[in-house]
Order: sequence, then structure tokens, then C-alpha cells
Amino acid sequence: MVTRRDLIAGAAAFSASAAAGFLGVARTVEAKTKAKAAGTPEVIAKPIANGVKSVTFDLAERPTALPCFDGKTLPLWTFEEGTTFPIVRLKLGERFDTVFKNNLPVAGEVASIHWHGLRIPNDQDGVPYMTQQPIPPGAEGRYSFVPPDTGSFFFHTHCNSTEHFGRGLVGVLIVEGDEIAPPDAEYVLLMKDWRIGPDGAFLPFTTDEGAARSGTAGTVRSVNGEKSPVITVPSSADVRIRFYNLDPMRVSEIGFENAEAAIIAVDGNGIPPMPLESWRLGTAMRLDVLLRTAPKGQSVKLFDYFSKEPYVLAEFKSEGPAKRKGKFKATPLKVMPFAKLDEANAQRIPIEFSATPTGAAIAENASNSGIEIGPLCLTKHTFWAINKQAWPGHEHKDLGPPLAVLKAGQSYIFELKNTTPRAHPIHIHGHTFEVLNSSVRRIPRVRCDTVLLLPNERIEVGFVAGDPGKWMFHCHILEHQEAGMMGYIEVV
Repeated sequence: MVTRRDLIAGAAAFSASAAAGFLGVARTVEAKTKAKAAGTPEVIAKPIANGVKSVTFDLAERPTALPCFDGKTLPLWTFEEGTTFPIVRLKLGERFDTVFKNNLPVAGEVASIHWHGLRIPNDQDGVPYMTQQPIPPGAEGRYSFVPPDTGSFFFHTHCNSTEHFGRGLVGVLIVEGDEIAPPDAEYVLLMKDWRIGPDGAFLPFTTDEGAARSGTAGTVRSVNGEKSPVITVPSSADVRIRFYNLDPMRVSEIGFENAEAAIIAVDGNGIPPMPLESWRLGTAMRLDVLLRTAPKGQSVKLFDYFSKEPYVLAEFKSEGPAKRKGKFKATPLKVMPFAKLDEANAQRIPIEFSATPTGAAIAENASNSGIEIGPLCLTKHTFWAINKQAWPGHEHKDLGPPLAVLKAGQSYIFELKNTTPRAHPIHIHGHTFEVLNSSVRRIPRVRCDTVLLLPNERIEVGFVAGDPGKWMFHCHILEHQEAGMMGYIEVV
């Protein structure tokens, strides 16, 4: 684990931004927050398929007034009527059959659904023009697969993703069956910002300035559609929190004030319980935490320490009789079986993430005008590249060469090198990888599907190539993805 001494010692060698890695340092802060009225909904998201093997989604525009909108109604795009962020729960081993109708209101607005973090067959991965033809307005799409792993996953469309995320078109998929002993309660927390102007209307979801830098920031923060919600929890209890960073660009560092908590899973993958001090999350990354709640009448606050000032994401207020006595000891989750990485004989493949010359110049002189998305789900500007190739340089009908050709069942180590001054959460489709080491920080060896690559950092990740097919590989700051930082690997 990273200690305060480690961070101080390393500060002279690399920037403060790089120093706070996966694990930061424990903090106690005082923050002024508004008390929430009694009866505030615990979550906006509602389960829609708890124990059900099939679901039908209707992608459409639905005017919605979330609590964080301060009385305004905005034209959200959602998967179903009456639910902002659907939560689908399956049991391990269940087949999930999905039918979705594309009723999005914009002419030519195609859609597909990507199942983030799931190791499923390539033809179910939901990448338009690569694993399937996109579904045009008025048409239907279908998916059918059996998730092979338990964990906290999510789903979203994979074309014009910045606007789709910005309008709320994202949902949660939880595969249950990893608990050795059940917690006293479970809560799903979805962090997402909204770009809302002074007039209460949406601002442009993407800008040149944002796309060429760290992304276009939101103006209103929320968790489950509320500003710093107060959540009622059982007293002195061990509760499981599934925390999702579903913002298009925000990097956060979460931790609790004066509470005992342990990380039990990263990106849905169980790990031996690790005391939570703080943990850095890029967009699309998830963290499962076991929290010992406060005694009756007291509360615990969850902070984002990566803001200008520590920001209260949520407050857990304890009510009722105590559930547990004695010291806090986190129960580990069952760990799913993965093919064992053969590090000694793994083939090493360098992958470099960089800005294009045009992107580097525009980053310093960009305007705030909106970016137009072309018909192939990409911006017309190119700011970013992988191995010096920007994705929009390829037509989707002619994908160009893959970043690497891998053999199914063989071990590989990707040497991820960030040559830019911006952080990049790097995601690979259809696989998870083990984080092996970093050039600037100490990183615990965890398995994940998205890793945050800090400015000027090199990280090695190892994995065994999975099912054959073309698998997308990209930065999950969505504007970076759409402006060039996207490619694919091919497994044969």
C-alpha cells in the first residue's frame, strides 16, 4: 500500500498530480453541506430486471426533472420510461437476452449497446461498424449472452458517446454470486456530472478546448441524480457500496471521513480486502467497498478529494439498532477463475498514447464552440493518437491495421506509455488485465478493465488473450476517444 511517507518521498521525483496514485492518503476534512430533507429517495435508479433473464429497452428522449436540476426539466435520453439509470441484476450463469428499440429523436442517430467490462463473445460487444452494424432510428437490436464473471459492470451506447452520456443514456449491470457472506445492505452509487447552463438548458456536450485537453467539464455534480444525497443506512453495519464513475471526463479520488472501509473489488473483480484510504478513479472505473457505518444517529461522509476542495459525494446516515459489534473485518469476495498470466514468457507489446501535432496546438488555442460528430461516430477534428495513429484516419469500413494481433490463450504484457500532460483511463474490450507496475508510483496488483494512466507515466499490464475477434482499445475520456485515441486489437 502507498503510505504518506512513500508519497512525500516520491514528490521530488514526479509531479503532485502523478503522486496520488491508485491509493492516496487518509484525510479528515470539514465540509459545509446542506442537510437533506427526510424522505429523500435513496437512489434514483430502480432495478428493472432483478432475477429476470430478459429485458426490452426503448431508447428515447424523455423530459426529466432530477433533484440536481433544481426544478428544471431537461430532455434526457434514457433506456426506459420512468427510470433514469436502469439497474439490471443477474445471477452468475444466467443468460441475458436484450431487445432494444432505437427511438432516439435525432435523424440518423444510430445506436448499439456495449457491455462494459464483460468478457462476452465478440459479436455481442456492441461496437458499431466493428462487431455489428449500428441500429438506425426506428429499428431494433438484440443481444444474448451468459456473463462468465460476477461483478459491477455497466452498459452504454458506443456512438456519439459524449452526448449520450451527457444526456444520461447509461445503465448498470450487476452479476451476483461473488459474496461468501452477505453484507447487511448494498447501495449502488452512480457519479455523473451534467452540463447545464444558467438558463437551465444543456450546454454543448463537447468542445474543442475540452476535447484537446482533459475533457469538457460538467457544471452540476450528482450522485444518483442528486447533489450530495443523504442515504439512510443501518447502524454499525457492514454495507457494500458499488461506486461507479459514469462521468464522460471526471477523474475523482474517493475516500471516507473517519470511517473503517475496505476495497473488496476493482472494476467488479474481487481482491483480498484492502483498507481504503483513498482511491483514484477515472471515468468508467468502478470500486466495490465494504463500509462499517456509524453508530445510530451519526453519519459517514464519502468525499471526492480530487476536487479543488474536498467535495461531499454522499452522506450515510445511520438509523435503527446496531447490526454488528466488535472490530471491523472485511469478508473477501469469491475470485473468479482467470487464465494464469505467464509473465516469464509473455510477449511484450508497446502502446504509446500521444497528442497529434494538430491536437497539441489546438489545446493551447481552442475555442469553446461545440464539436460536430460525423456519421461514423467520430469528431471531424483529430487531437489524440495511439502509436501515432489517430483513429479517425481510418474509415470504419476499412479499419486499418490493428494495434496488435494476439493468439487466443497466450500471455501478453502491454507497455502503456503516456507521453501527454493529461490523464487517460485506458479501457480494453472483452478482457481484463492485471496491473503489474508503474514508472512513477506503487500500484497494488489488481485486475481491472480500465486503468488510469497518469501524465508521462508508463504502466505494464498483463493478460491472456481471450475470445477471437476485433476488440476496441481506447481512452474512456469520451472526447479523447472520439477525437482519435481509439484503436483495436485482433485476437486470432
